Amino acid sequence: MLHLQNLSKDFAGKPLFTGINWHLKKGERVGLVGDNGAGKSTLLRIIAGEVEHSAGELQFAKGGTVGYLPQDGIVAKGRPLFAEVMTALTELQGIEREIKALTGKLETVPHDDPGHAELLDRFGHLQEEFRLKGGYSMESEVGNVLAGLGFSPHEWEKECGEFSGGWQMRIALAKLLLQKPNVLLLDEPTNHLDIEARNWLEGYLQSYPYSVILVAHDRFFLDQVCQRITEVWNHTLTDYHCNYSRYLILREERVAALREAKRRQDEEIEKMEDFIRRFRYKADKAALVQSRIKQLEKVERICLPPERKRIRFNFPDPPKSGRTVMELRGLTRAYGPKKVLDSIDLTIEKGERLALVGHNGAGKSTLMRVLAKGEFQSGERVVGHNVTLDYFAQDQAQALEGSRSAYDELMADSPYDMVPQLRDILGAFLFSGDDIHKKVGVLSGGERNRLALAKMLLKPSNLLLMDEPTNHLDLYSKEVLLEALKSFSGTVVFVSHDRYFIDGLASRVVEVEGGKIASYHGDYEYYLAKKAEKSGAVNQVLTPVAGPRSPVPASKEDRQQQREDDKLRQREDKARLKRLAELEAQIATDEAKLAELEGRMAAPDFFKDPDAARIGGEEHAALTVTIAKHYAEWENIQTGTP
Repeated sequence: MLHLQNLSKDFAGKPLFTGINWHLKKGERVGLVGDNGAGKSTLLRIIAGEVEHSAGELQFAKGGTVGYLPQDGIVAKGRPLFAEVMTALTELQGIEREIKALTGKLETVPHDDPGHAELLDRFGHLQEEFRLKGGYSMESEVGNVLAGLGFSPHEWEKECGEFSGGWQMRIALAKLLLQKPNVLLLDEPTNHLDIEARNWLEGYLQSYPYSVILVAHDRFFLDQVCQRITEVWNHTLTDYHCNYSRYLILREERVAALREAKRRQDEEIEKMEDFIRRFRYKADKAALVQSRIKQLEKVERICLPPERKRIRFNFPDPPKSGRTVMELRGLTRAYGPKKVLDSIDLTIEKGERLALVGHNGAGKSTLMRVLAKGEFQSGERVVGHNVTLDYFAQDQAQALEGSRSAYDELMADSPYDMVPQLRDILGAFLFSGDDIHKKVGVLSGGERNRLALAKMLLKPSNLLLMDEPTNHLDLYSKEVLLEALKSFSGTVVFVSHDRYFIDGLASRVVEVEGGKIASYHGDYEYYLAKKAEKSGAVNQVLTPVAGPRSPVPASKEDRQQQREDDKLRQREDKARLKRLAELEAQIATDEAKLAELEGRMAAPDFFKDPDAARIGGEEHAALTVTIAKHYAEWENIQTGTP
C-alpha cells in the first residue's frame, strides 16, 4: 500500500529522518513508538501530504487513498451531527443522487427513444454499484459508528458546533472511519475516548480491511490493535513484528546485543587508534599506519538508543488516617430534575485503590466532586478520622499561576525534602532541558495538565482523588505515575480510560450507571469477567445446571427474597428467549424477501419499468436497514448490551 524510498526530512538544517526505506502492506496495523520529538507525528503528516519531505519518495498503490486524524484542531459546525458525518459518504450520496435523477428521466423518456436503453443500462449499473458499496445500509453504518464512539441517538440531530473539543475529534474520527481510506493514519486517537469507545474502536480497527498506522499512548490499545511496532529513533525506523508488550522485550534484547557489539567495536577502535598514536611518526611503519587510518574511516560506528534515566519517586509520607476514609450514605446529587447519583451508598477503606468506571456522562466526575466535598442534595457524606484529601480535577490546570516558570510553580508548594527531586519529576512528566523555565502562561493545555499533576503528587495527603490523571501522558510517564501510586501508603480514588493503568492499580472497580453504583472487588479484568457472567444469564437458561443457583440463605426473609429474585430472573430470561425467537423468525422472513427481491432485480427486463425499478430499490433499502436493526437487537440481547 505504501513504500517510503530513501526518505529524508530536515528541520532548520538538522536531520529528523535520513534515508528511510520502509514498506507498509495491505491490511497491516502498525504502531509508531518513540520518544517525544522523535518525529512520529511528523512522519504521519508527511505520509498524509501535510508536510513536505526533504528528499526521497513516497509511493502509494494505484488508486490508494490516505486519511489522517491529527491530535486536535478539527472543528465541525453548521450541520446536525448525523448530517455532518454523512458527508463522509459523498461518493455513495453522489451515486444515490444520480439514481434518483435517472429515475426521473426514465419516467419521462419514451420506451422507444434511442437513449432509453442507455439510460436503463446506466441505471442498472449504478444500482449494482450502490448495493455492493453498502449504499442501502449507509445510514445504519453511520448510526453504528456514532453509537460506538459514544454518541447517543438523541444527540444525532444536535448541531455540531455545540459539541466540545473532545467530541469534535470523535466527529472527525467517525467521518474518517466511514471513508475507509486505504491508509488510515491516527495520531493518538484514544486521547478523547472513554473505555467503552476505546474498546469499540479496538474491535473496529482489528477488522479494518485496509492498512492502519497509529500513534497511541495506551499500552493495552496498542497490544490489542497492532501486529507490528515501528520504532522511530536515530533518524530512522526499526520494525518489530509483534505487539507492544512483546516489542518491549525484543527491544531490550536488541539493545543489550547492540551494547555488547559496541563494546567490542570500541575495543577494536581503541586498539587501532593506539597503534596509530604509537607509530605515526616511524617511517618503517608508515604503510601500516595508513592502513589502520583507512580501516578506521570505513568503520560504521554502532549507535545506541539513549538510555532513559530511570526515574522513581516516592510520595511524602502522608498522615495516617482511620480505617474508614470516607462513607456516603443514601447520597443524591441532581442537576435540576436529573438525578446523576440517586441514593447511593459507598464506603472507602484505608489503602484502597478504587477505580470509577462508566460511559461518558454516567456521573464519574460528579461522584468524584462529591467525594472532594462538592455539593449534594440529600444523604450523608462522612469523612473519616484524620483524612486529608487532594483532588485532581480535569480542569486542574486552571489553578496554576501563569507568571511563574514550570520549575518555580512546582517548587512553590513542594516539601523541602522533595526539592532535590523536582527536575527528575519534571522530566518524568515530559519537561526537559529549557522547558522547565517556560512560563506557565505559555504552556499548552496538555503541558499545563501534566504540571498540575506533578504538583499534586508532591503534597503529603492520605486520600488522592484523581479525575483522568493519565490524559496527556506518554507511555513512559504513565509508568512512572503508576509505580509511584502503587507504592503510595494512602488511599486513591481515580478515573482513567487507560485499561493497562486501571489493571495495574485498581484493587476495586466501582461502576457508575443510571444514577446507581456497583462495586467489584478486583481489577478491571475481574470487573469485565463479572459483567460477562451477568450478560450470559440467558445462556444459563438454555443449558440449565442441576442443583441450587446459590447457597440457601439462613433466614426466612432471605429465602423469600431469593425465591422472588429467582422468579424475576426466570421471567426476564423467558422474555429474552421469547424476543430472540421472534427476532430470528423475523430475520429469516426478511432475508427470504430480500433474496426473492434480488432475484427479481437480477432479471434482464426488471429495469425496463422505471416505476418498478424505483419501488424495488426503495424496498431493497428498507429491507436491508430493517435486517441490520434486527441483527443489532439480537446481538445486544445475546451479549446483555442495553
